[in-house]
Amino acid sequence: MKGFRFGVYTPQWKPYQVLLDNWRYFEELGFDSIWPCDHFHNPGHPDKPFFEGWTVLAALAAETSRIRVGVLVSSNTFRHPALLAQQAITLDHVSEGRLDFGVGAGWYELEHEWFNIPLYEPKERVDRFEEAMEIIDPLMRGETVSYEGRHYQLSEARLRPRPVQSPRPPFMLAGHKPRMLGICARYADSWNSTGTVEELTKRNLQVDEACRRIGREPSEIVRSYLGGNSTLGPQGLPDMWSSPDAFSEVVGRYAEAGVNEFLFVEPRPEQYKMVERIASQVIEPSR
Repeated sequence: MKGFRFGVYTPQWKPYQVLLDNWRYFEELGFDSIWPCDHFHNPGHPDKPFFEGWTVLAALAAETSRIRVGVLVSSNTFRHPALLAQQAITLDHVSEGRLDFGVGAGWYELEHEWFNIPLYEPKERVDRFEEAMEIIDPLMRGETVSYEGRHYQLSEARLRPRPVQSPRPPFMLAGHKPRMLGICARYADSWNSTGTVEELTKRNLQVDEACRRIGREPSEIVRSYLGGNSTLGPQGLPDMWSSPDAFSEVVGRYAEAGVNEFLFVEPRPEQYKMVERIASQVIEPSR
């Protein structure tokens, strides 16, 4: 378990005070990171109340002190890339340099239909994501950016203040298919994906190959897995919150696929006692 990172994914459908209590609890247990998501409603429960991701992240980041924070992950379809970069810089200051910047191309059709937000066909969606990364990366490094793309244009644009982290906050990019993995190879400090052990193994090798094509050392990119419920896996494996052994088994299987960061959907309250055992017997010794 040495060298692994462990985080908690906390979709923001609970009352704010409960969210805050949970975030403080997971920080105290020693988890490395914690994440809300970027949706208009919970994809699994569209009728439940749901807070906006970056807004609730700002509030919760200000109430924590050690744990790293981020949105898992922002949808590029929701905002102009310069606005998203400015939000991220602001959060890096609010959190005193604890932000991991998560972003993906966007995927959830229902919320785009409800709010008449274009999702675009896959090719254009990835085209827009690639242009967005070409803009966000230099803006967050403090550079002045002029850009003439098909979808976005900037003229002598810059953002101040610069982020707390230098040269910029780490980028957590999410993607699953070859072209997205190629963009991740160019820009990601961490690459995040979901799926089976077999799927993660295949994609991980594709990230390696994409890095080699551009002359980047593959080990520079953290390999991050999101799982922990019926829709996010892990298929055929035990509930990781059921025991320290089960947690270790899930981690071990995905580690064989090349994963070294594990982001799990938050446990249920009745599982908290077991989570405390897992934190003391598995996560803390991994330090």
